[in-house]
Amino acid sequence: MDTPHVRRCIDISRKKILLIALLGSLLAVKAQGQTAMRYRRVHLENYDDRPLRYGFFFALPSTRFNVKYSDAYMTADSAYQLFSPNRTGFRVGFVLNALLSDHFDLRTTPSVSLYGREVIYRYAGGTERKEVRESTWLEIPLLLKYKSQRRHNSRMYVIGGLSLGLEANVRKGESQGSSRLLTKTRDLSVEYGIGFEQFFEFFKFAPELRFSHGLVNLFEPVQVSTANQSIRGLNTHTVTLFLTFE
Repeated sequence: MDTPHVRRCIDISRKKILLIALLGSLLAVKAQGQTAMRYRRVHLENYDDRPLRYGFFFALPSTRFNVKYSDAYMTADSAYQLFSPNRTGFRVGFVLNALLSDHFDLRTTPSVSLYGREVIYRYAGGTERKEVRESTWLEIPLLLKYKSQRRHNSRMYVIGGLSLGLEANVRKGESQGSSRLLTKTRDLSVEYGIGFEQFFEFFKFAPELRFSHGLVNLFEPVQVSTANQSIRGLNTHTVTLFLTFE
């Protein structure tokens, strides 16, 4: 009569031991996690206390013209397709950031940009004609930045504003009778984007994706030439990947 009772006691004790061991393991894992979080190093802890911050960036823009067609495209032009493809440029500049509040900054990123926008005409029979506008632009944006709460060494942000563009390599004496694609030398665009900030021991690295839409019709019509008669307007459109160091 006592044997079953002893076996039952042993089984109950075994279950208790397994349960205690399981609970102990869970508590140990939790304690290790809390310890790791508690002692995780935070870089540049006083970074957001600075009223002004500086930096520099490199950027890769992908840019094109948004083409607006004239009536001549349907009636007088022999081209069956007219479009502007995306072309990659290069951009470099510096960052000036002013602290407004815990979540808002006022920011400007003056830069020099190298663009090679083009318009392609395609004709029946497989032939095509390209009009390329290679130019160097000085771009001065004024942006408002909203940043999220910092989580240890990282946070997200969104940014938006306006940008003034000035062409720096204007060719003097360029004739209005030329068949080349002529454009205005000033542009105003709307810019917005999203970025991610990662803090390291001595600097902050922030990749950012920014979109730009030109508000100004850059097309310069040539009265004595019919080379670009199918175009009524050209507006810039650019998507840029920024690599910023502050």
